[in-house]
Amino acid sequence: MTKRLFVFIPFVLIVAALAAGCGGSSLSVPSDAVAVVGKDSITKSDFNFWLGTAQSAYKARKQTFPKPGTTQYKSIQDQVVTYLVEQDELQQRAKDLGITITSKDVSARLAQIKVQYFGGSEAKYKQQLAAQGASERQVELQISAQLLSEKIYNKVTSGVKVSDGEITSYYTANKSTYSQAATRDVRHILVNNKALADKLETQLKGGANFAALAKKYSKDPGSASQGGKLTISKGQTVPQFDKVAFSLATGKTSGPVHTQYGWHIIQALSAVKPAKTTPLASVKESIRQQLLQSKKTTTMTDWVSKLKKDFAKKTAYQTGYAPATTSTAATTATTG
Repeated sequence: MTKRLFVFIPFVLIVAALAAGCGGSSLSVPSDAVAVVGKDSITKSDFNFWLGTAQSAYKARKQTFPKPGTTQYKSIQDQVVTYLVEQDELQQRAKDLGITITSKDVSARLAQIKVQYFGGSEAKYKQQLAAQGASERQVELQISAQLLSEKIYNKVTSGVKVSDGEITSYYTANKSTYSQAATRDVRHILVNNKALADKLETQLKGGANFAALAKKYSKDPGSASQGGKLTISKGQTVPQFDKVAFSLATGKTSGPVHTQYGWHIIQALSAVKPAKTTPLASVKESIRQQLLQSKKTTTMTDWVSKLKKDFAKKTAYQTGYAPATTSTAATTATTG
């Protein structure tokens, strides 16, 4: 949650958008409701509350709210309805999981937000509310939704584990990620033709300064200004260059070497630093956390997919309120 506190947060812990149907059941929707989700009704009062928050946000930004009947208005309406339906689905499933959110929970999180983003200043917090056209009630409801998602996520993924065998398998399959090739500090001069390369070799043998010649003649834009100096990794330069650069004795200078880029004269500045591999023990816990997060995301995504499937035939919309597309990734335009 950032300083822009007031956004719709449908299934905030799910990374991927999961398409869902728009009901299609024979359920009867009461006249004072925009949708039914199982035995619950999403009231027009609730819909109007969130639509009103969108209107307030537009007003705070001195923007004109879309008129009913326009594509923009329909988009906001769809997102409000989708948000309310998804939150109801979560709330119903939360009861099955024994999860509840209390006013004490909400107050504690709000206090934390005020300290984290406003230095504990009630005045700055209220100023931000006014700037976004938001109300205290809106904030409380969204904090409650956030906490509900967090608790569901923690409950659903609580049994996810990563074994040492999985870690070892991942490390073995991705060993190149934990390996560093041999490296060496060299400098070189790159020119277009052998005649000039031969001329520069002669000057170097006569005691000319390598760095000065590199700055004057080398056409390598990445190293010329540095006197031709660069650090190379074995296997990451063209083969002809790589072979000579890693075989030269330290301090020695090569004759002209031809590559697809032209003619090089190479000087070895340092000894070769050997290749090394980070041992499994050093990265074991970081791999565990990486795999754990991946498995939790998959577990949660599957759970949400099943949730949407379970409610597909239990959801129906009032005429004129069915979203054109129902998606768990909906985010209202009022937050832009």
